Amino acid sequence: MFLAGLPLNTLLLLGAAATLCTVALYILKLRRRSVPVPFARLWETVLRDRESSTFFSQLKRWLSLLLQLMMVLALVLALGDPRPKASAAGARNVVVLLDTSASMAAKDEVPSRLELAKGKVKELISGLKNEDRLLLAEASAAVVPLSPLTDDVTLLGQAVAAAEAHGTAFDLEKGLAFAEDVLSGLPNAEVIVVSDGAFEVPPHLVSGKAKLSFVGVGKYADNVAVTELSARRYPLDKSRYEVMLALENAGKNPALVELSLLGDDQLIDVSQLRLLPGERVPRFFSNLAGANERLEARIRLLEGKDYLKEDDRAFALMPERRRAKVLVVSEGNTYLDAALLLDEYLDVSTVGEAQYPPKGRFDVTIFDNVAPPRSAETGAAFYLNPPEAGSPVKRGRQVENFGFDVWERKSPVLRWMALDDVQVASGFTLKPLPSDRVLGASEWGPILVSGSREGAPFLVLGFDPKNSDLVLRVAWPLMILNAINSFVDQDAEYQSAYRTGDIWRLRVPAGLEVAELEKPDGSRVALPVREGRAEHFGEQPGFYRLKWVGAVSSQAFAANLGDVSESRIAPKTELTLGGTKAARVAGFAPGLRQKYWGYLLLLVALVSAIEWFTYHRRLTV
Repeated sequence: MFLAGLPLNTLLLLGAAATLCTVALYILKLRRRSVPVPFARLWETVLRDRESSTFFSQLKRWLSLLLQLMMVLALVLALGDPRPKASAAGARNVVVLLDTSASMAAKDEVPSRLELAKGKVKELISGLKNEDRLLLAEASAAVVPLSPLTDDVTLLGQAVAAAEAHGTAFDLEKGLAFAEDVLSGLPNAEVIVVSDGAFEVPPHLVSGKAKLSFVGVGKYADNVAVTELSARRYPLDKSRYEVMLALENAGKNPALVELSLLGDDQLIDVSQLRLLPGERVPRFFSNLAGANERLEARIRLLEGKDYLKEDDRAFALMPERRRAKVLVVSEGNTYLDAALLLDEYLDVSTVGEAQYPPKGRFDVTIFDNVAPPRSAETGAAFYLNPPEAGSPVKRGRQVENFGFDVWERKSPVLRWMALDDVQVASGFTLKPLPSDRVLGASEWGPILVSGSREGAPFLVLGFDPKNSDLVLRVAWPLMILNAINSFVDQDAEYQSAYRTGDIWRLRVPAGLEVAELEKPDGSRVALPVREGRAEHFGEQPGFYRLKWVGAVSSQAFAANLGDVSESRIAPKTELTLGGTKAARVAGFAPGLRQKYWGYLLLLVALVSAIEWFTYHRRLTV
C-alpha cells in the first residue's frame, strides 16, 4: 500500500491536530442552568451530573469518543488516498491523440465522425485501471493538450467535451512527436490515435518507443469538394478578371453538382457538372466583371452523396486595383511609352539619367539602356539592356540573331505570352548569381533574369527591345505590364487566399503595436505586431478582416482548407508506420477502479449514522 495523496508526515500532523481538537471538544465542561426543584431525589440527579462534568468522568463515555475518533481517522486517510502497490507497478501512461482535422466533421457517422471519436475516448477513460494516467490532446495541424497527464476521470471528461473540429489537416508526425515528449522516461507508455485515417502518412515516419495503438472511425468515402480557387485581373483592363477553380469527386460513386460563382455576394455564373468517381475537373472562367473584392465558389449536390460540407465552399480575394507609381529613366523610347499608356492605373513619370533620382517615392522604376546607382525610394527595378557598370547582373558574351529558346511559362512576368518566334538582332547573355532566377534563355545562355539585391527585387533583359521585333508584338506591352504587376503584387504580398494550418504573417502599417482580426465566424482576436507583422495561426476557411486598433482602415483576405487530402475522407481501419501496423487498443475494459478514499468516505458516513442513532437512543450519553 502507498499514499497517492498527501504525504505521511502531513497526514500525521493533521491526524494529531484533529484528534486533539476532538478530545478537547469532547471533554469541554458544560455550563448548566440553575433550576429549583421541590424533591430531594432530583438533587441527587444534579449531583451525579456535576460529577460527569469532571475531566475523568467525561472520558467514561468511551463509545461516543471512539466513534468520533474513527471518523477523524477515516477522513485523514482519505486525504492520503491509499492505493495498493501492485496496481502502481503496472500502471500505464497514455497519450490520446484525438484527430480534430476537417475530415472529422464528416456526417457519415451520426451525428459526426468527431462525436463518435469522442465517444470512443470516453470509453477509454472509463476503462482506466487504478493508477493509469491519461492525457488527451487535440491533433490537427497543431497539437493542443486538453488535459494534464492525470487519472482524474471528471477532468478528462471535461477535456473530451471541449474538443472541436478545425479546418486544417492532421499532422501525424507532429502529434507523435508531442506524445513521445510527454511520455519520455515514463513506464508502460502508450500512444493511442483516434482518427478516421484520412491523412497522408510520411514514408519516413516510424513508431517511437511508446506502444502505438489506433482507433478508427468513419464509414464512407463519398465527398465532392472545391479544391482550388484563384483569381487574377487582366493587366490591360483591371476592371475585368479571370478565375480558375477545381472540383474533385473523392468518392466511389458518380456525382452531379451545381457550381455557383459569386462576386461580392452577387451571383456571377451557375453551371452543372457530372464528376466520375475519383475525377478532378478544372474550370476556367475568363473575361469576368462585377466583383471588386471577394469571390466565392459553392457547390450543391444534385445526385450522389456528400458527407463533408466544410469543403463545399472556397474563397478568394480579388487583387486590389490601386494605382502604381512608375518611374521611367530613359533618353526617349516611344515603344515603352506606348506600352505604359495601356494601363489607366499607372502614374508614369519620365526623367533622364542626369535627373535620377527625382523627388518622391515610386513602386517600380524602368531603366532603359542606363544603370545609375539605384535609390531605395524608386522601388523595384526593370533594366532594359543595362550597361556593364551598375547592372545587378553581369553581362556575358555578345550574341547576334537569337531569340527565346526556353522561357518560364508559369512566371507572372511571362504569363499569356508566346516568345518562340521573337527575333533579336544583337544583345548580351547574362551571368546570374545562384540565388537569381532565369526566366528566359537563348541557346547561348540566359537573356531574362529576375532576383533581389539587398532586399530590392529586379528584372534584367539582356538586349535592347528596339533591336528586336518584340516591340511589334502583343508580347511587348504584356511583358512590361506583367513585370509592373508582379512587382506591385509582390510588394503588397497579394494572395488570392491563404491556407489553413499555417502561420500567417500579415503586414500592417508602420508604427502599430496591436491589430484586431475578425474571423469568418464573427469572433475577434487581438494580435500583437512584431516588426510590422501580425501573426495568426489560421484554422477557419472563409473571409477575414484585419483592422488596425485606433484607425479606420482595414485589410481583407481569404483562407481555404490547406490540404486536399482532408477532402479525401475514405476512412482507414488500420494505421501503418514504417511497415509496422499499429496495435488495436486493449486493456481498457470498464470496471470499478480501486480508489480507497471513496470507501473511507462511505465509512465516515456510516460511523456518523451509527453515532447519531446511539446518541438519540441514549446509548452514548
